[in-house]
Amino acid sequence: MKFLEALSKQTIYFDGAMGTQLMEQGLKLGDIPETWNILHPEKILKVHEGYLSAGAHVIQANTFGVNRYKLEGTPYTVSDLVNAAFDLTDQALEKVPTDLGRGFAALDIGSIGKLFKPLGDLTFEDAYETFKEIVLAGKGRADLILIETMSDPYEMKAAALAARENSDLPVVVTMTVGEDGRLFSGGKPECAIAMLEGLHVDMVGMNCSLGPEEMIRIIPEFLSACSLPVLISPNAGLPTIVNGQAVYGIGPHRFALLQNQMLEMGVQALGGCCGTTPAHIREMVRICSLTKRLPVQKKDRTVVSSSSRVVGLREKPRIIGERLNPTGKKKLKTALKEKNFSYVQQEALKQEKQGADILDVNVGLPGIDEAWTMKTALQKIQQVTDLPLQIDTSSPEAMEEALRIYNGKPLINSVSGKQETMDRIFPLVKKYGGVVIGLTLDEAGIPDTAEGRVKIARKIIEEAEKYGIEKKDILIDTLTLTISTGQDQAAIKLEALSRVKEELGVGTVLGVSNVSFGLPNREWINSAFYTLALEHGLSAGIINPGSDLMRRSYDLFCALKGYDLKLENYLDRYSEEIKPDQAVSAVKNSGQKNSLAEGLGTIGEMILLGVEESAAEETKKALKDREALRIIDEELIPALSRAGEAFEKGTFFLPQLLMSAAAAQAAFKVIRETMKSGETRIRGRVILATVQGDIHDIGKNIVKVLLENYGFEVLDLGKDVAPETVLEAARRENIRLVGLSALMTTTIANMKTTVELLNRELPDVKVMVGGAALTEEYARQMNADFYSKDAMGAVHYAEEFFAEKA
Repeated sequence: MKFLEALSKQTIYFDGAMGTQLMEQGLKLGDIPETWNILHPEKILKVHEGYLSAGAHVIQANTFGVNRYKLEGTPYTVSDLVNAAFDLTDQALEKVPTDLGRGFAALDIGSIGKLFKPLGDLTFEDAYETFKEIVLAGKGRADLILIETMSDPYEMKAAALAARENSDLPVVVTMTVGEDGRLFSGGKPECAIAMLEGLHVDMVGMNCSLGPEEMIRIIPEFLSACSLPVLISPNAGLPTIVNGQAVYGIGPHRFALLQNQMLEMGVQALGGCCGTTPAHIREMVRICSLTKRLPVQKKDRTVVSSSSRVVGLREKPRIIGERLNPTGKKKLKTALKEKNFSYVQQEALKQEKQGADILDVNVGLPGIDEAWTMKTALQKIQQVTDLPLQIDTSSPEAMEEALRIYNGKPLINSVSGKQETMDRIFPLVKKYGGVVIGLTLDEAGIPDTAEGRVKIARKIIEEAEKYGIEKKDILIDTLTLTISTGQDQAAIKLEALSRVKEELGVGTVLGVSNVSFGLPNREWINSAFYTLALEHGLSAGIINPGSDLMRRSYDLFCALKGYDLKLENYLDRYSEEIKPDQAVSAVKNSGQKNSLAEGLGTIGEMILLGVEESAAEETKKALKDREALRIIDEELIPALSRAGEAFEKGTFFLPQLLMSAAAAQAAFKVIRETMKSGETRIRGRVILATVQGDIHDIGKNIVKVLLENYGFEVLDLGKDVAPETVLEAARRENIRLVGLSALMTTTIANMKTTVELLNRELPDVKVMVGGAALTEEYARQMNADFYSKDAMGAVHYAEEFFAEKA
């Protein structure tokens, strides 16, 4: 029986932790667990057999950390370790059958452990090639591919594409979330789910970071967004340190009862992560086998997404900002030709503040490389805004490059009823996912009647169905023609709009302003037509969100139709203190200033928005009539402080915080270039290191970026750093603050050793600790001076420490 066939019939049980079992068999700190596939195969085999005997259907090959970066400096290749891993799964599956007969072996793929550009040095294609190498090594041996413990949707996309394009195996993707239910990007799981469903993975889920008690609270929201089978593999609770070792507090019976509750909620597959043992899996199978699994519930949701925001196109009408289209816009044309993407970013931010829900991006100009420009524009825009984007191009080549690197599930503009166009665009929609706009024109042009346009819309929907593209991922544009050439054009458009929604059951979109082409006072006509279109069921209008009249039409419609709950938007934009004849200017002025930047100048606002080029450019201008230290004190430091405060309140998320830090760094760089030697202020010197045995340095690198941008000098010792190396550096450099990071629970003992060594040899040195493996209780037990749950905590402690020393 194949894996997907088994999944369709019954609850599927995955195995539990590998690392926990290997540590009990002697895995030492700093060892690469996957090398045991060759060095100690009998111990890996013992783990597999234990889980199969406990009732697991799926065992994960010991390949989680096998990637080219982790294996640097070792004598092993990816292929060596992957093939050795599957030699062992084959032996285990032959020896220990399951209740389904032979069980299944998963190619287990974990995170690369590096940050993507611009926050790090990893490109999307680098990540793709890394995952591709793993997939190619294991595709002939595995029954499925499990991409797990992912916290960044962009990395999920690179891995899922590598799996889909280089194998025909079922693909499962599980993500790890914090206790707040959010991913690294700041988004909820629904952001990643929307993208992964578009990429046609076979199952999604959650694993690691949380125990079942924490995870069970997130599952209802997860299930409400998902139309795929769901796998849940929690840790055995949150760990505590006992005698220097991580101990997980939830035993097999409690674990199994909580897993059973998840099954009753609608989960289709269950497993375990850190701290779970064959005993946990055995009890889970025993208890959950008595519960009938619920069927997967398909969700009829039309959504687009970025990495951290989902926009639904059925809940209420949406605004698609039209200003990132060079047609009729001289400044944008010039910016695109000169590769001035800072201007593009500013225009995107302006429309976001004006209330756009989605941004149209069109870069089509004669004489430019449209594919490169589109790809670059999307990446630059996604650095500064979390609004979903509409990829607007008539070039299939540019469309494919854009869809490949887009972080999320985009709106795709467009396909028409022409067979040639459908043949070229629908395969791209099928491959990469997205909501596609269908234009009601074909080889004969635009029909003169509503009936003709509905007929083409039906043809588009039927053709899309052949590719497996569902109605929920289609919007129809019945096309707006100007009333200057025929006053019946508006009526035809509106009739077709209503019929498409009612008869065909799909959403609708239109470019509103075409209706007034060639006429005076166009905005009057546009705004009246926009209201009529909304009343006829328009799902999304492509408009200028900065137009007073258009915005007022939208706001009043939403208020009157009940889309504006409690009239919050209306009351915010049109307070009772504003007279009716002042309403238009009130709309124009509302939302134009970043509220976080209140009281700051342009430099501070650019830092908070994360626009590097603009922050640098504005700093150059400011230096002409302001002292460098005044700019630092009045703009840079206050802006960074506000970004940090917003992060701690949960209104900023880590990618935004890092982009603000990068913008501040760009401004500092300009200032440093103008200052004389000795004028640049250093607030203090800090050593950072990831402890011995731990090769994960994302967290440490994030702390480094923030400390440097808050004015501290950082001596970065790197990863897998011995305690003696940290001591030697602190003594040699006379540095009195050390930061230590650990991601893996297996390396906590080495962190403790490092802290104890520093406390004994350099008692005046303070040590701050942090990382995913750590808790405040751990920090107290190892006598660290400070525990930081996030990067901003480390910055605050450094500020306090050096303020006391001043």
